[in-house]
Amino acid sequence: MGDLQSTSDAVPSTRVEVRYFAAAVDASGCDCEYITVPSGATLKDLRDEIRSRHGAPMEPILRVSAYLVGDDLTRDLDRAIGSRVDVLPPFAGG
Repeated sequence: MGDLQSTSDAVPSTRVEVRYFAAAVDASGCDCEYITVPSGATLKDLRDEIRSRHGAPMEPILRVSAYLVGDDLTRDLDRAIGSRVDVLPPFAGG
């Protein structure tokens, strides 16, 4: 029985719906995906995970994007995230 890991040792996690818009759709190859992050993760943690999934094409997009976390538009990478984050690159037009 010593080989079984207790469920209390597991790191709690959160499943986040990440929605991409404009150039972020092209760079990621999708308009929406679900990413599991540790509970209490920040926007920086989520960006790191997105970058690791989608590589170099996402880097310039993530640098200039704003993020909708709940009802709050932010660029604060220390902001805790919830169950949905929208990646909003600059849009052309008026």
